[in-house]
Amino acid sequence: MKIALRQLEGRSPGYWALLAVLAAVSGVGLLAAWTMEHHGHVITGMNNQIVWGIPHVFAVFLVVAASGALNVASMASVFGKTVYKPLAPLSALLAIALLAGGLAVLMLDLGRPDRLIVAMTYYNFKSIFAWNVVLYSGFMGLVVAYLWTMMEHRMNAYSTYAGLAAFVWRLLLTTGTGSIFGFLIGRQAFGSALMGPMFIVYSLSYGLAIFLLVLLAVSRWTQRPLESAMQARLTRLLAVFVACAAYFVLVYHLTNLYFAKQHGLERFLLQGGGLYTRLFWLGQLGLGSLLPLVLLLAPKTRNSRAMLVLAALAVIAGGLAQMYVTIIGSQAWPLQIFPGYEVSSSFYDGVVGSYTPSLPEWLLGIGGVGMTGLIVVLALKWLAFLPQRLDQFPSDAVAGNAH
Repeated sequence: MKIALRQLEGRSPGYWALLAVLAAVSGVGLLAAWTMEHHGHVITGMNNQIVWGIPHVFAVFLVVAASGALNVASMASVFGKTVYKPLAPLSALLAIALLAGGLAVLMLDLGRPDRLIVAMTYYNFKSIFAWNVVLYSGFMGLVVAYLWTMMEHRMNAYSTYAGLAAFVWRLLLTTGTGSIFGFLIGRQAFGSALMGPMFIVYSLSYGLAIFLLVLLAVSRWTQRPLESAMQARLTRLLAVFVACAAYFVLVYHLTNLYFAKQHGLERFLLQGGGLYTRLFWLGQLGLGSLLPLVLLLAPKTRNSRAMLVLAALAVIAGGLAQMYVTIIGSQAWPLQIFPGYEVSSSFYDGVVGSYTPSLPEWLLGIGGVGMTGLIVVLALKWLAFLPQRLDQFPSDAVAGNAH
């Protein structure tokens, strides 16, 4: 079965309105970054104890979701599920856009983005951050090459190999992102070998949830009805990924509870941590895991498109809550500079750190989301990333080439 790809016409008032909103959100994000660069960290909620704030929550979420957005393309090229092949270019486009949006927020939040060239030309491979520079740029290059093999007829023969390379690299990338925390033994909540695989599982559900929202929006706005069988496939897949993520969260906390030295931290995160505890139970588990599982699996809601949208939104909201608890909650717990020893000082010994995100920080993080959307909306108009029809997909038993 031959697959025809088409770009959006992009002439409707709705398209231009969406483009204007996304451009405005991106512009506000850049303005917020300039404001923080001009006035310094004094206008943020960050301090000596919490040095990664809400922009990092958005940035890491977008980077992790970028890996998962490639799910659909990977299933087509790597696992031979040709039914997903028409959607593979959109999957790869989302992966590139999410990574670009996340890295933009990351660079602007760290300050001195002009020094990026130094980070890209001088490497200290004893640092996990240096490895991540290689992983991010490598992922971007491989996915661009993968797209080329899918969209250029003469290169279709290499699509499977490019897809396999991108698949392996996305595992490395997400492992590297999780290992940023796994290697930071100075923070008690970090320093776990589970961080790498746990972030891989997170990426599967976050990326697919975003992919589903974009696919359903395109289907509705371009009057291309999505085949019910494809919707059912993606619904089941999202449910499996959400369940796997919840399982890893359970294993992570049970592992921590096994060690007596982690009991204080676990009591803080799960019982007495105030906002962090509420975000964990209500946001990460309730909104991000239980609600989507009910909506995606219950007989009365699993075939509803509206409920699928609600479930995807809940997964994204739960993912942001998870990142907030992981990144900021873990920094708020008092730092142990000399684990295993009793030391004292006059500087915040045993004091839980406080953090309230400032408006510029929120705007920078949201600006990254806007930038991601802007890239996707512009790319869909310029190049043919979408199948001409969304109500016809090839059978898994039938091989087909996108052209």
